Amino acid sequence: MAGLSNGTKKHVATYTAPAPTEISSILQGGYHHPLLRQWQNERQLTKSSLIYPLFITDNEDEVTAIPSLPNQNRWGVNKVVPYVESLVSKGLKAVILFGVPLGEGTKDPYGTSADDPNGPVISTIRALRKACPDLFIICDVCMCEYTSHGHCGILRDDGSIIREESVRRLAAIAVNYAKAGAHCVAPSDMVDGRVLAIKRGLIDANLAHKCMLMSYSAKFSGNLYGPFRDAAGSAPSFGDRKCYQLPPGGRGLARRAIIRDLAEGTDAIIVKPSTFYLDIVSDAKELAKDVPICTYQVSGEYAILHAAAEKGVVDLKTIAFEAAYGCLRAGATLIISYFTPDFLDWLDEL
Repeated sequence: MAGLSNGTKKHVATYTAPAPTEISSILQGGYHHPLLRQWQNERQLTKSSLIYPLFITDNEDEVTAIPSLPNQNRWGVNKVVPYVESLVSKGLKAVILFGVPLGEGTKDPYGTSADDPNGPVISTIRALRKACPDLFIICDVCMCEYTSHGHCGILRDDGSIIREESVRRLAAIAVNYAKAGAHCVAPSDMVDGRVLAIKRGLIDANLAHKCMLMSYSAKFSGNLYGPFRDAAGSAPSFGDRKCYQLPPGGRGLARRAIIRDLAEGTDAIIVKPSTFYLDIVSDAKELAKDVPICTYQVSGEYAILHAAAEKGVVDLKTIAFEAAYGCLRAGATLIISYFTPDFLDWLDEL
């Protein structure tokens, strides 16, 4: 070869292509950087994904801590408005309101106080619409907080729910929330046929075009609601809710309920609880491909994570994100979470 003597050969670098199996086994380059790890999330957790639950009492100036629900309070309308304003300034987009009537004589067998024009929910809708005009306001629609027996409908003498009367009452409550200015009504009672009754009520009231119906289509009975019932004073005075909330193993029932609610006119689906029911979230996404899927990380789930963090078993921030991304991976696009105020700060730190 030119320029070489004594039989010396020039060294030429060569490249041997690895087998395809070798290429496919090297994944870490795609997530070695913090930003890349975010890019690997199929769905991003954003402030717009979060809905914050609020407990509103009929004492206008109340702020009372809920011992079984860490960092959460019952609020009167005069106190909740400035608190929500502070969260809106951090990026809060949506809240869901739960009424907690505590006054003597406010509960009866028919849940009369649920849509009292001067009651906690309707008063708070009006106040928040005025103070936070861009905030999206959802109202939970149920009767358990307002009935003297603590169940989610009107009862027969034997304690079973009278379906026809109950759905008429639930529809009336939902329509009155919409009339007061709610952007969304969310029936959580699980009484058969209430979605259709509410949708018809909104149509008849000429409100269906400006009020979303987001149904708790797959709400399971179980042992994760204790702190919520402490907060809302909604524990049943007798029996349980197993005859209208879904049994924990009832995946097929959940699918049927989702299909039914879609046919009856729901605009979005809620699955409740979240962590132990991610297969149901996945089913909801499969069955309802074209509507938003929301999951509710319920009070017991939230309290469990706090308890584990207090024991040093987990890091609270890390486990909160893990739980949220589990919901998003399963198919949820929205999360009702008591961690929302924390996430508003944590997401700014990413």
